[in-house]
Amino acid sequence: MSKYGIVLTALAFIFVASGCGEKQQGGTESETPSGQPKLIEEEFGRDAKELNEESEQPRDKEPQAVPEGGDTSAVAPAPASSGGYPTQAYFGDTHVHTGWSVDAGMDGAILSPEDAYRFALGEEVKSNSGLSAKLSRAYDWFMVTDHSDGMGVISELVSGNPEMMADETLKRWNEALNSGDDQRAADAKSELIVMQSEERLPEIVMDPKWMKSAWEKTVDAAEKFNKPGEFSTFIAFEWTVNAGGGDNLHRNVIFRDDASKTRSLLPLTTFETQDPEKLWQWMKAYEDKTGGRVFAIPHNGNMSNGRMFEQKRFDGSPMTKEWAELRARYEPLYEVTQIKGQSESHPSLSPEDEFASWDLWDRGNLILKPKPAGSFKYEYWRPALKEGMRLEAELGVNPFQLGVNGATDTHTGLSTPDEDNFFGKFKTLEPSNKDRWKFPLLSGPSDNYMGWEMASAGIMGVWAVENTREAIWDAMLRKETFATSGPRMQVRFFGGFDFSAADAESDLVKQGYAKGVPMGGVVNGDPSGKKMGFLIAAMKDPDGANLDRIQIVKGWVDGRGKTHEKIFNVKWSGDRKLDGQGNIQEVGDTVNLETAEYTNDIGDSELVGYFEDPEFNPEHRAVYYVRVLEIPTPRWTLYDKIRNKVEMDKNVPMVLQERAFSSPIWYKP
Repeated sequence: MSKYGIVLTALAFIFVASGCGEKQQGGTESETPSGQPKLIEEEFGRDAKELNEESEQPRDKEPQAVPEGGDTSAVAPAPASSGGYPTQAYFGDTHVHTGWSVDAGMDGAILSPEDAYRFALGEEVKSNSGLSAKLSRAYDWFMVTDHSDGMGVISELVSGNPEMMADETLKRWNEALNSGDDQRAADAKSELIVMQSEERLPEIVMDPKWMKSAWEKTVDAAEKFNKPGEFSTFIAFEWTVNAGGGDNLHRNVIFRDDASKTRSLLPLTTFETQDPEKLWQWMKAYEDKTGGRVFAIPHNGNMSNGRMFEQKRFDGSPMTKEWAELRARYEPLYEVTQIKGQSESHPSLSPEDEFASWDLWDRGNLILKPKPAGSFKYEYWRPALKEGMRLEAELGVNPFQLGVNGATDTHTGLSTPDEDNFFGKFKTLEPSNKDRWKFPLLSGPSDNYMGWEMASAGIMGVWAVENTREAIWDAMLRKETFATSGPRMQVRFFGGFDFSAADAESDLVKQGYAKGVPMGGVVNGDPSGKKMGFLIAAMKDPDGANLDRIQIVKGWVDGRGKTHEKIFNVKWSGDRKLDGQGNIQEVGDTVNLETAEYTNDIGDSELVGYFEDPEFNPEHRAVYYVRVLEIPTPRWTLYDKIRNKVEMDKNVPMVLQERAFSSPIWYKP
């Protein structure tokens, strides 16, 4: 039996991540049940023993010959590589803000992009509030995505630039930032967000002259820390549209290229345009001009008040095939989990989904304007996947053929998706604030999001042939990615017509690439009348909790153009049995609410299998993705409660089930 917990001391905070948030105290992992095939190296590229030994080492392996396997993307088909399929998952964060983002800086963040990269590499840094911060496992790849709006402004504002001090609002913000009062700084940050959302920022803030130096330094930092084969960095920024007064249409823009191309431009801002179509055109113009490559990842549709996946163009005109092609080309992934909640699905949309009610941020947009009726359908990933297939029948292109992404959206420069090492969203919500659970995170006219509502999430795993900027970017483009709410689980998912149960028992990955397509791929109609089959494998985080179950989430469009969904439990731990409705009983809960310990004597370390869709209709478009759930573990709020000896409201959750999602596989008749 494995036992995990925390050590509580009266010493100053020195937070060191333990991977998933728990430290192994001794004992052995729970055994794989008899009849369950044990994972061999080929199934993940390395086995659990290797993972434990190499958790802090560069993860490169010689590429192997890639079998032929079918299309990997309907928009931009690409093989895994010219000479091998990916055998390793590389973990990183696509959404990190430092003190150079104006809202982060106004909240007191002072860490720079270089600090963020050093932290991601596993170095110890001082947090914005003076705490020692360190990860026990470095990331494999990383990027800084500071906001393009106001880039370069914060240092001038804090130092009292005379041009800025001529504006009464900026002078008041300067005084708040230099007051030493966290609440005044947080209030100024909230006012900034509202004014940016309502297009009322002082004009001096929107002057692009502040951006040039900051962008060049951002590019330089990415280049400085990029070490092919060891640690890959990306040049990136966030384009931050808060349309119509706070409707979140944010995108992270990520380049494949180095400084020779990216220094030739300045990032697009929302001062120039708020229309996502203009962003896609801007990216196309960049590619046409430089020969480079770039794409964007949208996030937080859950706070868009129904606009992230609305079925019309930004100006209200009808969608066109050209519009859909641009969106599909330049937005291959969607961020489904981060600090500001999840955007997978909503319980009101998926009432039969027992796991839909997690990390919900559903009370309004970014400045908490209430949601119009019917908004949820146009905010979340799962309904977008279904609607995308329906729209493809009308437009000839699926505008929402989206793979999956997970990231943090930290505004501290510290990417900490671990429950026992969570440094929060902003400097004022770092662990130095012992009452951060009840400190306002976002404030609106009639409601607040409080600190306890932050999710310690998430990260993305990428199946790439090597740890280089180009290989990882290419894997993202072809959607060979999986997202997790924080732990470093690994997920494999292959689809096709020629698999059998025997393929899951050995050489799963080799068989997957040889006979089908990986996550992110498209399977075209088969005239032989076979059913869709899938190879699925999940491995626990070697430093974390066991697995509860694997599910396949299916969406489809029937012959009348109506969308549907169904969730299949396909592999689970222990000797639980499916009932008549396809459900299984809960896995159990070993979390000790007094000590924040849990045990791994429930769940399994790995789950592997074959699944054939029993309801497959070859005439219906369909989409499938994998969801993996861990056993229950302590949430960051429980660690805070015990460390700080504080009582929290009864509605504050103390336990969660971490999870992972694969990018989908699509079936097209």
